[in-house]
Amino acid sequence: MLGIGTIAKKVFGTANDRKVKTVRPLVEKINALEPEFEALTDEGIKDKTEELATRAMGGESLDALLPEAFANCREAAKRALGLRAFDTQLMGGIFLHQGNISEMKTGEGKTLVATFPAYLNALTGKGVHIVTVNDYLARRDAEWMSKVYAALGMTTGVVVPQQPAEEKKTAYACDVTYATNNELGFDYLRDNMKSELDQMFQRPHHFAIVDEVDSILIDEARTPLIISGPAQDRSEMYAAIDKVVPTIDESHYTLDEKSRQVTFTDEGNDFLEQKLAEAELLPEGQTLYDPESATLVHHVNQALRAHKLFVKDKDYIVRDDQVVLIDEFTGRMMAGRRLSDGLHQALEAKEGVSIKAENVTMASVTFQNYFRLYEKLGGMTGTAATEADEFQEIYGLGVVEVPTNRPVARIDEDDQVYRTAREKFDGIVHEIKEAHAMGQPILVGTTSIEKSEYLANLLAAENITYNVLNARQHEQEAQIIADAGKLNAVTIATNMAGRGTDIQLGGNVEMRVLQALAADPDADPEALREAIGAEVAEEKEKVKAAGGLFVLATERHESRRIDNQLRGRSGRQGDPGRSAFFLSLEDDLMRIFGSDRLDKVLSTLGMKEGEAIVHPWVNKSLERAQAKVEGRNFDIRKQLLKFDDVMNDQRKVIFSQRREIMEAQDLSDVAKDMRDQVIDDLVADFMPPKTYADQWDTEGLQTAVMETLGIDVPVKDWAAEEGVDDDDIRERLEDAADAFMAEKAEAFGETTMRSVEKQLLLQTIDTKWREHLLTLEHLRSVVGFRSYAQRDPLNEYKTEGFQLFERMLDGLRSDVTAKLSQIRPMSQEEQERMIAQLRQQQAAAAAQVAAEQIAAPQPGQAREGFDENDPSTWGNPGRNDPCPCGSGKKFKHCHGRLA
Repeated sequence: MLGIGTIAKKVFGTANDRKVKTVRPLVEKINALEPEFEALTDEGIKDKTEELATRAMGGESLDALLPEAFANCREAAKRALGLRAFDTQLMGGIFLHQGNISEMKTGEGKTLVATFPAYLNALTGKGVHIVTVNDYLARRDAEWMSKVYAALGMTTGVVVPQQPAEEKKTAYACDVTYATNNELGFDYLRDNMKSELDQMFQRPHHFAIVDEVDSILIDEARTPLIISGPAQDRSEMYAAIDKVVPTIDESHYTLDEKSRQVTFTDEGNDFLEQKLAEAELLPEGQTLYDPESATLVHHVNQALRAHKLFVKDKDYIVRDDQVVLIDEFTGRMMAGRRLSDGLHQALEAKEGVSIKAENVTMASVTFQNYFRLYEKLGGMTGTAATEADEFQEIYGLGVVEVPTNRPVARIDEDDQVYRTAREKFDGIVHEIKEAHAMGQPILVGTTSIEKSEYLANLLAAENITYNVLNARQHEQEAQIIADAGKLNAVTIATNMAGRGTDIQLGGNVEMRVLQALAADPDADPEALREAIGAEVAEEKEKVKAAGGLFVLATERHESRRIDNQLRGRSGRQGDPGRSAFFLSLEDDLMRIFGSDRLDKVLSTLGMKEGEAIVHPWVNKSLERAQAKVEGRNFDIRKQLLKFDDVMNDQRKVIFSQRREIMEAQDLSDVAKDMRDQVIDDLVADFMPPKTYADQWDTEGLQTAVMETLGIDVPVKDWAAEEGVDDDDIRERLEDAADAFMAEKAEAFGETTMRSVEKQLLLQTIDTKWREHLLTLEHLRSVVGFRSYAQRDPLNEYKTEGFQLFERMLDGLRSDVTAKLSQIRPMSQEEQERMIAQLRQQQAAAAAQVAAEQIAAPQPGQAREGFDENDPSTWGNPGRNDPCPCGSGKKFKHCHGRLA
């Protein structure tokens, strides 16, 4: 019997169906314009862009311009790339322009979809950002789609790490800019640490389209971007503590895998006290409960987490004397990303690699708060529906499932559940052998490097050829994924490694052409493309006959979305395919999230060794478990965001103040207001209101005025005069301070004084903000304990965070006032001495460069004493220096390759 909701959907359609229906008339309008735009010359398309831009800047709404803009963009793409956008791609573009997430299946052409709303919104002249998950995709998409934008008369830029400043500035000034989420966030923070407006890269945040939006706005949302500077080196302490932690046993700590928490028991604390005292880390007579032990306790806890929660080759790998984190969602290495609060140092100590110094935060922002800066946001992914509530609540983004261009022909089989992991892997190998025998390409998804390598060994024992793709093979990622659709291919991928590169049945023509051209640069590209295209087309038919790509998952992830991503690699553009999940009761998800009942059911059924249970009810039960986990993770992210919003409000105030200061030409009024406020505070402190003259501390006030304002005035004498009150004193101090600063401005010169005020203000704001961030971090780490006293930690954090912010602003005023009062112009003699010192330094630097140039070999001339067979005669060239053999090549491309 059908439920009321199901009957209603049959009659009225789902909410998603209704959204799709509303844009169909717009798609028809765009299609009706096609003959008109086909008739335009190449110059006519660019002229049309100019006309549309004039109308947009003249006040015509973008919605009104949409049909013409999309028709123009479709025609430009058809000419530049040979791709005519499907109606479903136009739909996806319309939803993006409306500020939604377009959920489009793999292979539906999301890269092209983004050009439509990007072009339309760039007509305003405010710039559009297209955000990708890695540098490779940013460069690839920018290079590929720049042909479309160029045909439309628009500029395209790409922002990548370690880019020269001028190049980056030019990229941000383009109509459409491709960049990674990390680089956008870091550039935002860097911009707000600069002291001149013309040094800033980013324009105001107008419109962003986020590719793989679920990965960026949900998976990575918990990790803040942090720009930091080095702090005190404590590597010896980490190494010493690391020797203590392995000596503890299971009775010394409690481990909660669900919440990824590990804590010491009372017995563990007693044991630790004894061990730390023996190691002379805990001073005699001091306990772990003393306030002085707070830092030591913090580091011991981090060492415990490193040993008990973080698993090598799953959470991180060790490479080149470094601990490199692995993204739990994509299986990719996160080079340069470090865990905070000393946790990364604890991992380095555990693995015996070099321990790098901890850092202090200079600026930070979460992706949640960075992307909420944009006036309008859109996103694309193949999997967003399961997180629709979170997108709506946090970013105000709706999720619309865009129909596929061709119906999905993939067969999704019910999950197969085994009793033990061993039985499960036996079943997986058997399934792979059967599919492999038919020539069907197989993509096997695993959840860790360890499991991918375990399965690889099982396949090797069966003489099955395979490719493994995990963080260790990160460099060959695109190539391995491009080959995954070939006949007989078996690819083992950790999580979703390979996002952004389509698995095409029969192989990837473009990849094959690039390889052939690399092997034979003189070959004719068109002839190659034709020959390879024919080969791939023939192989594609064979693969289709074998059943298309078979996606076999060895475990379910905590998030349904990650499972759907893996499943979605098969069945692109109407291709055949199938997917299956193989599970066991020993899997993390089943073990942690209640498989007791299922275990009893399987026991009751009297399952034989190696048998699996396959039933839709099992799927439903697992989906409910996953939905619970997703809900809990959403609550954690929501709570984190509430805490970060406190800092975000303060960040916006500070960053907008900095910008106003940079834009201002004359800050003397701001400096005077600060000075007057400081005088008010000083007078109120030493001459409290409603008190008698004999209760005033005039001597203390006179000293404080000298220290803060740099003026020596007879406050004591003024106070002794008949009828003088605190207002009179305040007025006289303001007059004296104004006169003192006016003299200073005259001595410096008006222009110099204004510049000094600006730089001092910016420097002091930055210093105070850094100190404030550190204080907030410490407050955040302790405020959770307030819940034991029945007080809401968030409210406590808000209240105390606001008080700390007010205190920071008070400190800012007095610091700026004190610094301005202390500066003085240099005498002629001091200036000459400084110029002489600078000249000496420049001469020494020039001599050093000259000496290096003499020592360095010229092209065709080897370094003196160079012996090809004796590396000790090569000197110590850097990898990018000229090779000492005199070849003229860089060392890394010449003898450095052999060293």
